[in-house]
Amino acid sequence: MADGAQSADDPRYARNPRSTPDTPDATDSPDAPETDAQRRRRRAQFLRELHEAKALRDRVQPRRVKAARMRQAMRMRTFRW
Repeated sequence: MADGAQSADDPRYARNPRSTPDTPDATDSPDAPETDAQRRRRRAQFLRELHEAKALRDRVQPRRVKAARMRQAMRMRTFRW
């Protein structure tokens, strides 16, 4: 796992924990309409991964983060109501 490989027993990468390999999941067919719950679940996962990627970028590029903070502070100081 240290090299970033996906593990088959990792629940984050499981397709559907209730389905077995020999029973296809009905929601995976391309013709089936996506439910609101599925869309919200996919969106939540995407936003979690996006937040994680931004946090990683902030950790590995601290100078860029500091400059962005300074620019935001300058914008807030010069904003007029």
